[in-house]
Amino acid sequence: MVAVFVCVCIHNDDMVTIPEVMLSSGAKPMPLIGLGTAVYPFAASETMRAAILRAIELGYRQFDTAALYRSEEPLGEAIAEAVRSGAIESRDELFITSKLWCSDAHGHLVLPALQRTLRNLQLDYLDLYLIHWPVSTKPGRYEVPMPKEDLQPIDLSSVWKAMEQCQRLGLTRSIGVSNFSTKKLETLLSIANIPPAVNQVEVNPLWQQQKLREFCVAKGIQVCAYSPLGAKGTMWGQDWVMNCDVIKDIAAAKGKTLAQICLRWVHEQGDCVLAKSFNEKRMLENLDILDWELNEEEKRKISEIPQRKGCLGLEFVSDYGPYKSAEELWDGEI
Repeated sequence: MVAVFVCVCIHNDDMVTIPEVMLSSGAKPMPLIGLGTAVYPFAASETMRAAILRAIELGYRQFDTAALYRSEEPLGEAIAEAVRSGAIESRDELFITSKLWCSDAHGHLVLPALQRTLRNLQLDYLDLYLIHWPVSTKPGRYEVPMPKEDLQPIDLSSVWKAMEQCQRLGLTRSIGVSNFSTKKLETLLSIANIPPAVNQVEVNPLWQQQKLREFCVAKGIQVCAYSPLGAKGTMWGQDWVMNCDVIKDIAAAKGKTLAQICLRWVHEQGDCVLAKSFNEKRMLENLDILDWELNEEEKRKISEIPQRKGCLGLEFVSDYGPYKSAEELWDGEI
């Protein structure tokens, strides 16, 4: 059983306690609410930097980025500015996650990729470094969709060994994966000296991931939920969540936003939840999920919602690649 801690943050002159969870690595606890930074099409911007800085001022302490997103540099600039302005005393108050892109998912490229990420962020270490997808591509490209001919099987043994080296060197405090099925986690656990601390996957009321989540809990792997509101307007998801009548009805009856119902539901599962919004009003609303609960009837209604996976990862499927179908990519967990 993981231990739960709290950190105290301030937003709108009110005190908010954001729960944290201790990861299996034993490193700094992870805040259970974080801000995502993926904006498609991927590009750094002044708007992104300013929004991240404002999020720090509002009380966010976990930030999720990736080499693919082009958000590492704006995040690093915002962190440096937050320290200079006194919004935080040091970088150590934050929990920063980044991810190894598929083109660097080769044993000899993992360490250089992390070192490049740290330069982008102007940081000495990450709190968490994840394998972004269970697939490799030819080195050199940071794009999605990628040419199908670039898709290659991942040499998980050599890549994970390099990830473990990164943790031992102190360049990241914890390591983990993203978009791994139960079967792929079983394979990884069979070869790992340091087990993955986190699996970051799609979780929301329309894709509840019960089997995967139960497996992760049993193995001490923290689930971190991306697309908790679906992924309207992106290439990797759908807007089914925000159009769900069951959630709309619960939100109306409870006097909450639909987004708050979704985030609260994920939070009550014990998962870390990552929401992406650069709108200050919505950033505050997304923090305001901690002093109320869903009742048993509301939870029952959500549990009965027909399940539909939003992020199928079809860009990683090809007749010439390691996965010939979405079923193969997700090992039937779709």
